[in-house]
Amino acid sequence: MSTEPPRRPFSPRRVLFHDLLACGALVLWVLAVTPPVLTLTGEYEFAQSTQFCLFAIVIPALLVVGGPWRWFNLASLDEPIVDSDGHAIAATHSRPLDRWVRGRSVRKGYRRAVALLLIFVAQAILWRSAPVVDALIRHPWLSIVESFTLVVGGALFWLELVESAPFRPTTARPYRIGVAAVAMWTVWVIAYLMAMAQNTWYSGFRHVSGRLFSLAVDQQVTTALMWFISACALLPIIFSNLNRWLQSEEDPDEELYQLVRRDRSRGFFGTNP
Repeated sequence: MSTEPPRRPFSPRRVLFHDLLACGALVLWVLAVTPPVLTLTGEYEFAQSTQFCLFAIVIPALLVVGGPWRWFNLASLDEPIVDSDGHAIAATHSRPLDRWVRGRSVRKGYRRAVALLLIFVAQAILWRSAPVVDALIRHPWLSIVESFTLVVGGALFWLELVESAPFRPTTARPYRIGVAAVAMWTVWVIAYLMAMAQNTWYSGFRHVSGRLFSLAVDQQVTTALMWFISACALLPIIFSNLNRWLQSEEDPDEELYQLVRRDRSRGFFGTNP
């Protein structure tokens, strides 16, 4: 029989909620690259860093949790077609995206998760580095390039952390906990180093006149926002996976099932494995 877990039906309320999340992500994306937000990013460090967090964390998370893949009428969202023996049959005329979804679901993604994590870390360091941010201050249109690289990389990264039908995480829960924690700590370390610096890293903000508050206050607010946004997005992933992992470990029925399987494989019941 097929081992694929049964799909939970999409209720109208659930579909509406997920569509609102995905649409909200797109609205945030547009707002973040247009005035007045785009103007503020050239004047205040906290606005620049908040824009980065939206691109790298918030918008990808909302897109993946919202699951806009239904808008593309993926065949993978339908119930699997099975033969007389109960084995799933792949659609013969499925599109490339459908084939990618099905191929991804049958392969473990440990290496893929690590690769996407490294891309997330590298992009965070790159787009928060002083030369790049100073370039963003001088040329605001570069924010569009920043948004596409961070949102696309972030969405692929979040597919390894949460379920977004028809996509499912292909790594074990402890692995997801570690990956999410490293991503969050990366943002925290960058924010901490910014807060501990004597002066702001970015020389472009020093030449802005008519500021509402000082560079020092701007720097502290920036650090607090980066910590807060990354924690709100990634801590629930860490604790929810930890809670479910501990529950499965403490399930006596699951432990008994594993024990019976182990005993049978050793020929305890007098049967060949």
